[in-house]
Amino acid sequence: MEKITRVEAVEIHDSRGTPTITVTVHSGLEKASASVPSGKSAGRREACELRDADGVGVARAIVNVNTAIDEALRDAPLDPEHVDRTLLALDGTSDKHKLGANAMLGVSMATMRLAAFVRKEPLWKTIAGIGGFTPGFPFLYMNMLNGGAHASFRLPFQEYIVAVGRALPSESYAKANAIFETLGTLIKQRYGDVPMGDEGGYSPDVRGIEKPFELLSEAMGAEAMAFLAIDAAASEFFHDGKYVLEGAPHTSEELFSVYENLVQKFHLKSIEDPFAEDDFSAFHRITAELGNRTLIVGDDLTVTNPEITKEMIDEHRANSMIIKPNQVGTLAEVFQTAHIAQKAGWKLIASHRSGETEDSFIADLAVGIGAYGLKAGAPTQKERRVKYERLLEIEKEFLIHS
Repeated sequence: MEKITRVEAVEIHDSRGTPTITVTVHSGLEKASASVPSGKSAGRREACELRDADGVGVARAIVNVNTAIDEALRDAPLDPEHVDRTLLALDGTSDKHKLGANAMLGVSMATMRLAAFVRKEPLWKTIAGIGGFTPGFPFLYMNMLNGGAHASFRLPFQEYIVAVGRALPSESYAKANAIFETLGTLIKQRYGDVPMGDEGGYSPDVRGIEKPFELLSEAMGAEAMAFLAIDAAASEFFHDGKYVLEGAPHTSEELFSVYENLVQKFHLKSIEDPFAEDDFSAFHRITAELGNRTLIVGDDLTVTNPEITKEMIDEHRANSMIIKPNQVGTLAEVFQTAHIAQKAGWKLIASHRSGETEDSFIADLAVGIGAYGLKAGAPTQKERRVKYERLLEIEKEFLIHS
């Protein structure tokens, strides 16, 4: 087996202009790189993203890659599973605060990509093979309207999504793009020029809980394979024991009624993080009462962590989950979490972060683990488009390799 000869990291900037890292793993003359995204709306139980004293820089994470990690992996086999075990042992903490989840994930992803290159097979196929998954094409969860922490005008919820599931990604992407363009025309006619949010979606100054859904429904028209969904990111509007929507405080019971009405009226396909991450009784109730009509998706609730995910499954607090590799720090843990969730019958939605890079890894991951959905933002930013463009390439590869 090939050996790792060097591991190095450098600083780049994400889609928000915030520093992050790119890691390159070398094996002789061959090499592969991976860039690490960052989230603005982050769950409290996510693994530690190592930042400098100013809370922004990544010099410490880079030093960790270029010293301790490089030393530990020199002459190690180019085996993603071995590399992840080494990283976890070297860090030795429950929240990755020693090396940093950002440093560890960059190494984990770059190693997987280099392993695929050496095997002469697509990345998604290597992920499926090493992880033990059946690959498949996901629904496209395209974020059309940005609110919450991701936008200037504070629409009540963080992401208003159209989920499109045609037979092939190319068909889904074409339809999602058409809906996005129609939405843009409607918004310009009614609200003039509006800012774009962190994830490339429109951010109009729309008032009223139902108004964004009405706009999206109009843009969708009669499309049979398109559905509405939201990422509520409720932890972001939970203050002093109440959920504050459009200036009005709501109890958990009152917020449940809001969701129940939206599911009834707009047939939402999924609701992500409908309550604050510690409001467990509310998660249990909405899963029990609405879970047979819509997906109740954990993100801050589950943070791609295998132990936490198992607890949430056992306590029936959701029926689906977001997969974000930087929430946990290594692909080995991502795979473990995915298997636990899939065994329980949960749907997986592989997701980007609000601070993204031009790395398309998440598209290969979505296909490789057989995720139900892929969230990659609106197609207006290059950091989002590369994920969709990679998915279209995978469509062609899939016909050859599957």
